[in-house]
Amino acid sequence: MIRRAVSVLGELLLTAGVLTLLFVVWQLYWTDLTSGRVQAATVSALQQQWATGPAPAGPAPGATGAQPAADPPVDPVAVPATGEAFAILRVPRFGDDYAVPVVEGTGADELEDGIGHYPRSVMPGQVGNFAIAGHRVTYGKPFNLIAELRDGDAVVVATPTQWLTYRVRSHEVVSPKQVSVIAPVPDDPTATPTRAWLTMTACHPMHSARQRYVVHAELESVQDRSDGEPSSLAPVEG
Repeated sequence: MIRRAVSVLGELLLTAGVLTLLFVVWQLYWTDLTSGRVQAATVSALQQQWATGPAPAGPAPGATGAQPAADPPVDPVAVPATGEAFAILRVPRFGDDYAVPVVEGTGADELEDGIGHYPRSVMPGQVGNFAIAGHRVTYGKPFNLIAELRDGDAVVVATPTQWLTYRVRSHEVVSPKQVSVIAPVPDDPTATPTRAWLTMTACHPMHSARQRYVVHAELESVQDRSDGEPSSLAPVEG
């Protein structure tokens, strides 16, 4: 009787172990594969759509203050519907072929489809804080290498009509409750913004949601897409 019980328990534990292993494989590898394909297809679709020469959008609702000093001026990007892709993120430090769609919203569904835009933050290039979030593991892991970014690295946002180059200015690790990192002036929620920021957030450490790894970047330059790719997309060495 005891031997039979031990045998059944052993079989149950073995089954549980196999199921756990299958879940890990699905979570770490299969979601990467499927989300990666979806994200690549979205990037391709956006590029084809933009190639037809869309008209510049009207003023973005909720845009804060005047446009940052730039030549040419920043073309406003209309606020999209939740889940809609509206920009492409390029980060040379992450690889020459790195290109991930930015979608509206930071819910689970949106983060499966790309990098999510915090809805209450401004749109790309606007004065204030264009705040985005992404996974470090699973679902295409677009921010897997976020901790590798260095001060001065380029973070480039492609919109329908322009390339917006931001430069990394600082990094920090914070509690998930420290939402001031995505304030219009990062970490200073009572201040009035006068510059255009980009903030990247991701869970920290790897395989944990205990903290958030945060990177702040400042808009450096704007270039029309009709002029070709900006020099800021040159490969990074070292």
